[in-house]
Parts: sequence; C-alpha cells; structure tokens
Amino acid sequence: MSHEAVQPDLANLERPALEQALAERGHERFRARQIFRWIYRHGITDFSAMTDLGRDLRAALAEAFTLLTPQLVERERSVDGTEKFLLRLGDGRRIESVFIPDTPAMTFCISTQVGCAMACAFCLTGKMGLLRNLTAGEIVGQVRVLAGALAMRDRRFNIVLMGMGEPLHNYDETMKALRILADEHGLAVSPRRVTLSTVGLLPALDRLAQEPLMPNLAISLHAPTDQQRGELVPINRKYGVGEVIAACRRFPLKRRSRITFEYVLLSGVNDSPEDARRLAKLLSGVKSKVNLIPLNAAPGIPFERPSEDAIDRFAQILADNHLTVSVRKSRGRDIRAACGQLIVEGQRQSPAQQLATLAFGD
Repeated sequence: MSHEAVQPDLANLERPALEQALAERGHERFRARQIFRWIYRHGITDFSAMTDLGRDLRAALAEAFTLLTPQLVERERSVDGTEKFLLRLGDGRRIESVFIPDTPAMTFCISTQVGCAMACAFCLTGKMGLLRNLTAGEIVGQVRVLAGALAMRDRRFNIVLMGMGEPLHNYDETMKALRILADEHGLAVSPRRVTLSTVGLLPALDRLAQEPLMPNLAISLHAPTDQQRGELVPINRKYGVGEVIAACRRFPLKRRSRITFEYVLLSGVNDSPEDARRLAKLLSGVKSKVNLIPLNAAPGIPFERPSEDAIDRFAQILADNHLTVSVRKSRGRDIRAACGQLIVEGQRQSPAQQLATLAFGD
C-alpha cells in the first residue's frame, strides 16, 4: 500500500478529531482552529499557503494528511439565475449541486449520495440507483466549492439536503458533515439555516430527534394513503404513512418551528380534491406546513404536471382546513436543476447492485 493511500483526508475530520490528530503528532491543539479557518473561511487547501502556521508544521501536515476537494467539471446557469454544478469526486464518480438565489435567501442544494436507493417513481435521481454514500468531506466539499465559485464565503446562505440521495440513508456521514459546517471556526452555518429532506426512514428519523445539532426537517410525503404512497415511494412498503406521521408527532420542535411536508403533485395520481382532504386530515394537529411541488416533468418520468386550476384547488382545500401551504416555484427547469431532476448520465447501478440495495437498510 502506498504512503498516499494511508494519509487521512483532513476534509473528513471534525475539529476535535483534528485537534487529537495534531496532538498525537506533537503539535498544539489550537492549530486546528487556524487550519479550519484557512480551509473553510478562506478556501485555502494548500498547506504551504497557511502562512500563520510554522514552516515545520506546514511540512508535517503535507506529509501526514491529504485534503481532497470535489473538482468543478461543469457549471450551467438557468434563465432564472439558478446554477447547477457538476462535480467530480476523488474516485471519478460525479454528483450535482445547485445554487438557488433569492429564495428569498441564497440557498445551496447539496447531495449526500451518488445516486439514490429510494427509487421514487417521479425522481430521475432514483433511476441511477445507489452507487455509494458520500463522505462527510465530500458533502461539505460541495459547500466549499459553491461558496468559492459564487464568492459567498463571507455571506450568509442556507443549505438544503435535497440533492442526490437520501440523507438519513447515509446518516453518520451526513450528521458529521453538519457538525463540520456548524463549527464556529469554519463556515459557522447554523443548523437553523439547514433543512434535511427525507422520505421518512425509521428508525433513523427517531435517531435524528435525539441529535444535539438539529436541522430543520422536511418530509417527502407525496401521498396521503399507504396504497398511493407505496406506488410512488417504495420505502413506504417498509415504513408506512402512519408510522412516519407518528414519528413526526413525537419529533421535538422549537416553539416557532414546523415540519415541512413536501408533496409532488402528479396529474391524475395524487392531485384530486379527495386527496387534498385526506392529506388535511392526516396532518391535523401536526405542527406543519405543506410545500406543494407541481411535477417537474422530464424524459424518463412517467407522469404529467397538473393544470394550474388543479394546483390552486388542491392548495385552497388545504388552506380551508387550516394548514399552512405554499406552492413551490420551479427553479432551473431549463437546465434540469429542479426538484427531482438531478441525474448524472452514464452512472447507474448494475442489476446486481440494484438487488443488493432493495432492502434499503435502516
């Protein structure tokens, strides 16, 4: 095995772990704070350029660690200002991240996996299957790349874990990434500015409820009954609607917080007035808001977008039943950067890999 192969990736280390690694090598722990500032606040990944570190320490870092950053391969800009970034990882796999301006905040949409095992019927990412989980360093690396490319290291932005992958299917690395992002000596992204979107994986959702660092929660619901949701979101056959809603009812929320329920509207499938009434009944008493997402149609997705009248009617029924509701405006559809449209061509699971991930795991 080569020396390079055993070098730990500094991008994967939380600051306490970096402090420990430095101490084990005879260096002062406080140097970890300086290193974090160079990497996350200044975008410096060359140890020799970290000029407030001694020359010997810089040489020791280069000898002991690597520092991997996703490579920006392609950048596309939509007519509405949305930008999509194609990134290459260290093993050659590729992922997509999206910048959504004026939403009303600036928002980074970040991936947590290469592909996705959830296989939701209306989502192109699910067509890829799951190729692998991202490391915490690769998740945070997307934020580093976007913040640098957009000159936003000194600006506030929000993060939504709504890109490629199911965050709770890659639980440990996702939560580690959120801790790195929140570090006060790095990007200092408050968990209040992070939203994690999940189809409702149990028991991971209950595990999330115990985390000291708590992002905002969004549940990809998409149907009010098990029969409907099981056809659209296959994991529902393992964790049904009732179980997911029960987990949401016991999820700890701050006084002014709500759980967002995302609902992709599909013409003739889940957009009827009766569907709206069932949804309103299901969410009765839950501190919630509903985000209606009219389908972003694309080749390979076997559904149609509802009419504007159907969308308005569905939203009005929810509002009449005292639910907070919004209709998401599609962003970046012309560059296939909208919700459910992220897919990297040429990367798909083999049949054997598909069989291996059918159980989805916990």
